[in-house]
Amino acid sequence: MSATEPTTQPTTKPEAPQATPGPRPRRAESAQIAVFAERAALPVTWIALIVVYSITASSTFPTWSNASNILGSQAVLFVLALAALMPSLTGDFDLSLGGIMGLTAMIAGVLNVNDHMAIGLACIIGVVAALAAGLLNGFLVVRCDTNPLIITLGMGSVFTGIIYYLAGSQTIVGVSTSLSKITFSDKLLGIPIEFFYGLALMLIIWYVSTLTPLGLRSLFVGQSRDVARLSGIRVDRIRWGGFVLGGLLAGFAGVLFLGTTGSADPTASGPYLLPAYAAVFLGATTIKPGRFNAFGTAIAVYFLATGVNGLQLLGAQNYVQQLFYGAALVVAVVLSRQLRRSRT
Repeated sequence: MSATEPTTQPTTKPEAPQATPGPRPRRAESAQIAVFAERAALPVTWIALIVVYSITASSTFPTWSNASNILGSQAVLFVLALAALMPSLTGDFDLSLGGIMGLTAMIAGVLNVNDHMAIGLACIIGVVAALAAGLLNGFLVVRCDTNPLIITLGMGSVFTGIIYYLAGSQTIVGVSTSLSKITFSDKLLGIPIEFFYGLALMLIIWYVSTLTPLGLRSLFVGQSRDVARLSGIRVDRIRWGGFVLGGLLAGFAGVLFLGTTGSADPTASGPYLLPAYAAVFLGATTIKPGRFNAFGTAIAVYFLATGVNGLQLLGAQNYVQQLFYGAALVVAVVLSRQLRRSRT
């Protein structure tokens, strides 16, 4: 190289070492664990309850006949809880559903026994009456812009009065056995067929409420009516539909009740409302914590049924059932409220 030739410097800069991805933030992992724990808490508790009862009542609880009894005997409550879920999805509550269920059973029972009407037609008329009751509740609450708790509590008393009038304050017995055959006597896998009716309804409700535009709009209405209205959603129509569907499902529960018992007792439907709503609120703590959902309601129904069944097999008195349901409702409402707040 000559003395006059300029020296050249390298023009490329050394590459900076690439940053290697660090460990996953612990906060994100903790959040995922917390979400999973919320979703799985009730199913895991249910499994633990089954294990405990299987040990403490080993001769009676862990049998197929007892499992069949739990699944079949709670079918009426299962369907009524799904009925209570319908207005709950849109932010409303219907305290008349027990009365609607009893009214359906009484109308069908009276028409079949006293008026000798075919049981199929009698049940259809009873369900139509339940549908009309839900329609009336929707009108009084939505169109008249009133408090749903007060209105449906009053309407529940009205329906109970009609039940006593139709029954003459007596139990209607002698209902056609053909209804019992298609609701309770017929079995699939050793389980009364009415359980599978409830299961089918639950799957339909889950599909519509989670995978269709109507279900998403209902969820939107339940979370914030004002925002939903500003978004162009017909809030009143969806709320009214919740009451109508609730009445329809309560009517179906009444038909199952009539077929299961073979009679229409004017006092029998009242005790079903508390555990139905306990299941709805308890179900809102699992699967989709903070939201009412069909799968959670189903799990909650049979969690409560398992708890009561095990206590009875261990010799607990009848009043324990009401204590269990009442405590479950209180705990479920508190947990559901806290979970809703944590997501806002």
